[in-house]
Amino acid sequence: MSSLTEILGFLTGVVNVWLLARQNIWNWPVGLANNALYVAVFLWAGLYGDAGLQLVYITLGTYGWWTWAHPAGRADLSVTRTQRATWIWLTPATVAAAFALAYFLRRFTDSTVPGWDGFTTALSLAAIYGQTKKYVESWWIWIVADLIYIPLYIYKHLWLTSGLYFVFLLLCVMGLREWSKALRVHEDKFKKYAGALGTFSGGKSDINEWMRELRDE
Repeated sequence: MSSLTEILGFLTGVVNVWLLARQNIWNWPVGLANNALYVAVFLWAGLYGDAGLQLVYITLGTYGWWTWAHPAGRADLSVTRTQRATWIWLTPATVAAAFALAYFLRRFTDSTVPGWDGFTTALSLAAIYGQTKKYVESWWIWIVADLIYIPLYIYKHLWLTSGLYFVFLLLCVMGLREWSKALRVHEDKFKKYAGALGTFSGGKSDINEWMRELRDE
């Protein structure tokens, strides 16, 4: 049963990230199915942090699905850069979550890798938050997490899941390229509009802020 569940998790995971890279809203329901399957896989493997993370994914996935479907009055939710104000709270929150999760797993479970389990869980939470907002940097966080997940799952003898996360890593690189391309198109468009209105002296952060304000109107 665990092998079949892992195979189904592998297939839904690949489809999920491929759809996400293409900014297809159907990545969310496919991702929710993937999360449900991996709750069982990770509980069987003793990766309790990752199992609990799947439950959080389900909550954030539902939120992300709703956010993409209701983009604040605009036809589509646009890819943007993460604001400095977001990094100011997101970075320490991620570090604090990593330590707190590692402590919890070490103290209350029989996890054999509480530190790495807690760290990857915290990174994944930060990445999926960025994903719900279409922050392009969320792909970099996923890439770092996947580089840790691959050897971690080999260590836990989850060979297929380790292979899945290698595929995830490749898809994350593809997603980063696709979202970066979309971001450049939006930035060029706003530079063009700004040029029509007058000389625009701002940098990328100013363009990004303008994009966000227009998106959220």
